[in-house]
Amino acid sequence: MKYRNEPIYTAAIGAGRTMFGALRVRRTVIGAENLPDSGGAVIAMTHFGYLEFALVEWALWLHNHRRIRFMAKKSVFDKPIVGSFMRNMKHIPVDMKAGASAYAAAVKALKSGELIGVFPEAGVSASYTIRDFKTGAARLAAEAGVPLVPLVLWGGQRLLTKNRKITLSERTNVPVVMVVGEPITVAPTDDALEATAKLKTTMEGLLETAQKSYPVEGAGQWWFPRHLGGTAPTPEEAAAADAARDLRRAEAARKAK
Repeated sequence: MKYRNEPIYTAAIGAGRTMFGALRVRRTVIGAENLPDSGGAVIAMTHFGYLEFALVEWALWLHNHRRIRFMAKKSVFDKPIVGSFMRNMKHIPVDMKAGASAYAAAVKALKSGELIGVFPEAGVSASYTIRDFKTGAARLAAEAGVPLVPLVLWGGQRLLTKNRKITLSERTNVPVVMVVGEPITVAPTDDALEATAKLKTTMEGLLETAQKSYPVEGAGQWWFPRHLGGTAPTPEEAAAADAARDLRRAEAARKAK
């Protein structure tokens, strides 16, 4: 497949490389051979911070100069400058209340040979543990007839994440470990819930590999899960904080009407 030149995407990759270079991010990729060199694929990713998309774009570009299109909340596209970049980079807006059009657009892109990035947790996990998955990634792979590639990224939460103000010095010299698993085949006749459970189990294993490979001790650190000795919120505490935030937003929206 011959890829067209996309100046905006290329410029965004350049800006990301400059930023990560200035921060001296130390990147390690395990299993890079599992990143597809051609054809469509769904890349299912963990979501512990806000820069995973840029880190994965960077890794793919360095590996084989392929571009990845992300499915992201429509609210991101509504921001004037960011939204313009997202549209020019052919990312796909998702209306959380009516996602059929985004799903159809993603299937079409996959069938045309694109890589589509999906966060199956549908939101950042502030506990830095893998939350329950939505079935969208598995269903996309099955309908488009493309492989499902699991990818875990560890350390990116130390650069930018939910509910945490991070100083510039804390963001400098941060190691980031990515682990790419073997592609998973999902047939149209497969049960989406079972395929999703398999994906989640696979990614939990990859996360263990990433954490064991991480060159910095996490015990006592805010960015490390509580059950492993860190001070991050437990999954229950993180879920309660998310629910309280959603309630505040809903109340603010109600008052604004």
